[in-house]
Order: sequence, then C-alpha cells, then structure tokens
Amino acid sequence: QVQLVESGGGLVQAGGSLRLSCVASGRTVNKYAMGWFRQAPGKEREFVAAIDWSGSRTYNGDSVKGRFTVSRDNALNMVSVYLQMNSLKPEDTAVYCCAVRQVRYYSGTEYIDPGVYDYWGQGTQVTVSA
Repeated sequence: QVQLVESGGGLVQAGGSLRLSCVASGRTVNKYAMGWFRQAPGKEREFVAAIDWSGSRTYNGDSVKGRFTVSRDNALNMVSVYLQMNSLKPEDTAVYCCAVRQVRYYSGTEYIDPGVYDYWGQGTQVTVSA
C-alpha cells in the first residue's frame, strides 16, 4: 500500500511562485514513476508534470512548460516529489494532486493519462490571484 500526502499549496499573486511537495511512503515506492495533475472546478483533470523513478527523465504539460519543474528525492521506502511553480497565472488555479505509477519508466506518453496511475494523494489547493 502506498500513501501520498501533498503540501505547499496556498494563495499567491500572479507572477509569483510556489513549491508543492508530495511525500509518498510504502514499500519500494522509491522505485516508481510519479506524476502531478491538477483539476479546476468544472474542468477535467489535467496533466502537469511527471518524473521517472531516478529523476533522469521529466515531462511537462504544454501549459506549464518553461514555468514548472518537477524533481524528486528518493529514500528507503519513501520518496519526496516536488513541483516548483514559477510565473504563476490565474489559470493555474486548481487542486494539485500527485500520483504513483508502479513502473520505473513511462512507456511512450502514458504519463499524461491519469488512468495509468495506481495511487493518488488528496491534493492541495493552489489559488493564483490576478
């Protein structure tokens, strides 16, 4: 069983920055790929970023390229995944969730599909004011 807890959300002005954290715990969780998604009210869940188990490969959604960076720190039976968000815009307002995909490396572009992920956190709210 894997548990995920996100933190770091809050209210920020447009142009500002936030750093989200996701701590995932569980046996061998440090060997899994992880992703970040967001969902705004009335909208579908949107892919934000993903990272393979070692951190050597990262991926970003088109709407956040050049502004958001994903990284991770692996430890025994635990992993911390970070989402550094810069140049925030009001349209970035959403609940941000991290998720675990029980593979080391993504296949093709599967990282954008929320359906391939095995475990999810509860999410943290990010609100960007104009």
